[in-house]
Amino acid sequence: MNLSIVIVNYQTFEMTKNTINSVLEHSYPFSYEIVVVDNASSDDSLSRLQEHFKDKVKFIASSENNGFAAGNNQALRQVRSDYVLLLNSDTIVWENTLENIYDYMESHDDVGACGCRVRLEDGQLDKACKRSFPNVKNSFFRLFHIPTNSKDDNYNLTDLPDDGIYEIDCLTGAFMFMRKSALDEVGLLDETFFMYGEDIDLCYRIKQGGWKIVYYGESSITHLKGASSKKQKNKLIYEFYRAMYIYYKKHHAKESFFLTNIVVYVGIAVLCILKLFLNLFKK
Repeated sequence: MNLSIVIVNYQTFEMTKNTINSVLEHSYPFSYEIVVVDNASSDDSLSRLQEHFKDKVKFIASSENNGFAAGNNQALRQVRSDYVLLLNSDTIVWENTLENIYDYMESHDDVGACGCRVRLEDGQLDKACKRSFPNVKNSFFRLFHIPTNSKDDNYNLTDLPDDGIYEIDCLTGAFMFMRKSALDEVGLLDETFFMYGEDIDLCYRIKQGGWKIVYYGESSITHLKGASSKKQKNKLIYEFYRAMYIYYKKHHAKESFFLTNIVVYVGIAVLCILKLFLNLFKK
């Protein structure tokens, strides 16, 4: 098998169906499989997906929802393909995207992971698809919306062309096309992260392992994630800031001054509390 496409479903029958169909409607010059992991959905989305796709898709039913990383890992432990693609259940894959990235990976054996241009529903770039690794400085500028002219602090790499092909630090977990040998070498997703941060952590470990990570902006998918102006569930807000804490503690705390760590931890906690408070007034 050349490619295993892993999709985690949690009570999103229509979106997951559309994502799968966007893959199935195209033909490819390589063999592939689609593996859907249902994260213990409490609705009938799993049974409906099984009925709709029958033998076209492989299904794994989780007994409990332990998060996005844990869900993906259930499939990653089973697949034996040359490449794996982590694909969000709220995406639409464009024609030629998988073929183009597959061909690129085949001709660049030093690349451990590759991402594409991710467009939001309105056509704008999902900035998470090409990023630098977060650190104290660039995270401060980003969280407090402070503009900077320094390329060193450009977390979202806005100075680089959206349609280019170049090496970056970090991809989005919505679309991560990875060489299986690189994944086997660095390990699976860290299940300490529930649904944010696991993509950044994995990219960090892939680069630490000596592999390149590439942004392939000539091909695209659409990511139908919700608008930031809408009211969020408190659980999602908490997990977002919890992921910040986990990532910093795992990769930066040991190398940082004690007082710096205290400031970072307190800052994350304050931002989380403030975000939860402001969320009360959103509709």
